[in-house]
Formats: sequence, structure tokens, C-alpha cells
Amino acid sequence: MVGIIIATHGEFANGILQSGSMIFGEQENVKAVTLMPSEGPDDVKTKMKEAIASFDNQDEVLFLVDLWGGTPFNQANSLFEEHKDKWAIVAGLNLPMLIEAFASRFSMNTAHEIAAHILGAGKEGVKVRPESLEPAAPAAKAAAGPSNVGAPGKFEYVLARIDSRLLHGQVATAWTKTTRPTRIIVVSDAVAKDDLRKKLIQQAAPPGVKAHVVPVAKMIELAKDDQHFGGQRALLLFENPQDALRAVEGGVPLKTINVGSMAHSPGKVQPNKVLAFSQDDIDTFNKLKQLGVNFDVRKVPSDSKGDMDEIIRRAQEELNKQNKS
Repeated sequence: MVGIIIATHGEFANGILQSGSMIFGEQENVKAVTLMPSEGPDDVKTKMKEAIASFDNQDEVLFLVDLWGGTPFNQANSLFEEHKDKWAIVAGLNLPMLIEAFASRFSMNTAHEIAAHILGAGKEGVKVRPESLEPAAPAAKAAAGPSNVGAPGKFEYVLARIDSRLLHGQVATAWTKTTRPTRIIVVSDAVAKDDLRKKLIQQAAPPGVKAHVVPVAKMIELAKDDQHFGGQRALLLFENPQDALRAVEGGVPLKTINVGSMAHSPGKVQPNKVLAFSQDDIDTFNKLKQLGVNFDVRKVPSDSKGDMDEIIRRAQEELNKQNKS
């Protein structure tokens, strides 16, 4: 695996590494190197050498630095000179670039490949509101080819996820990078009636992916349409398991549901850090299981999978105790 060094002025490196880990999960062979006010170039170079020595593969190293020509860049560049056939440096670090680098390590084996690939994510991550302040798109970009919407066939479901936060950073980055959907569809009667939430979800869609909000009944209708969605890869988001059950009972062909986050509220128990259950939630998951649905309990793709049967067992025990007290 390609090793990554994040090198910046001040604590930026530690902060962005923490942010990236929150969104994409903890990463191996990644080190933050900081240049503090009391330190000089030699201190930074020493830290970089120590970081490289800790990597499993020291032949493939990618430096992500904050500023071209700054001290972190200059020290990385001095080390790079003897390894330019393998190593790479990318300046202008931002969070979309870092997350794309994390995701790229699953399919790319060289620092050069990843460096070339993440430039686009770094640039696309820079946006502005109001949108009228954006520069006009180049003519070549504006003349993009036709979409495959309208081709015969049904949706391919690349992920179905229960997440009370719906479309947020972990979904828009980590899961989108892993599953590569063409559409993110929030399936919720409540959100479909809320114009503000719909607008915010559409604005949160990652570059190149369309976001939609539809009621459960509409999703069932869309799932049966075999004339308009050929080649479309759908990532479905449900706010709760009840909506997911209605969709499955209505004919949305989901074999596995990712369970990522269920918010706590009065009357619920919380058997782990991110999932809270009411009795109705437990009963709903049991019905989904009876329908042949499997559960993938993970916040982000890099997490190990949780045991849903064990989680539900603990939740039921806690609810039983709560009801007796």
C-alpha cells in the first residue's frame, strides 16, 4: 500500500488527518508531519524520515503538502529527488483530495497513479455559493456527452444504507468513492415533504453524482421501471429501518442493507456507539431478516463489520430491563 505523508505549517496536518479519519475511517501507513513555529527545516525532514521508516512499503510514498514552495514542500522535495521514479508530491492539500487519496489506495498501487488521480478531486472540491460566482464552464466541458438516463433496464443498487443523518460526509465521500453511484436517492416520505431538507440534500451531492429525494411509494414505482434506468447505479439512503422495510415489501430488490447510524431518542437503547433501537426498530429488523435481507453494520467502508444479531440481542436485553424498571 502506498504510504502517505501529510506535511503542513502548524497543526493543519493533524487536523485534516483527524477529519479524514472521521469520514473515511482510520488509515494505516499515513503520518502527519507538522512544522511548528519553534522548528526549522531540519526538524521537518527528520520527522519525514521517521514517518517513511514506519511505512510497510517505503518504495511508494506520496507527500500531500499545504503550500508549493513552503518549508514542508521544500523538505519533501529534497527527499523526493532520490526517489522521483516512485515517489510523488502534491501541493494545495484539501479534504476532498485527502479522502480521494485514501480511496485510491484500494485500487492503485503507485504514488504516481494516485497523485495524478487526486488532482481532479482537489479542484472539484473548491466551490462557491452563490453559484453565480463560479466561472463559466469551458466550452468543451459544457458540451459533455449525453447521459445514459433513458436506456432500457433497471437500477443497479450499489448500496442501500440506513442512516439517520442521510447524506453527510461519510456517505458523500467514503461510500460514494467505494461504490461509485451515478445517483444518490434519499427514500423518505418525511424528507420528500420538506423542501428545505430536499434542497440541502441536493446541494450536498458529490461532484458527478445526482441526488434525489423520493417518497417510499415512488421508489417502489421506480424500482419496477425497466425502461429508463439501464446503466444507472443507485445508492439508496433510508432515515430509518421502517422505510427500508416498506421499500423491500413493495418490491425494491435489496439483498443487503448497510446499517450506519441510528440516532438516539427518548425510549431507545444504545447497544453501541452509533446505533440506538426502539422495540419497533428491533421488530422491523427481524422482519427484514425474515425477508432474506442481510445486514452490513459499518459506518465507513474501512470499518470491520459488526454482528447485527448480537447487536439486536443486546438491544433487546436492554429494552427488557428498561421496561421492567
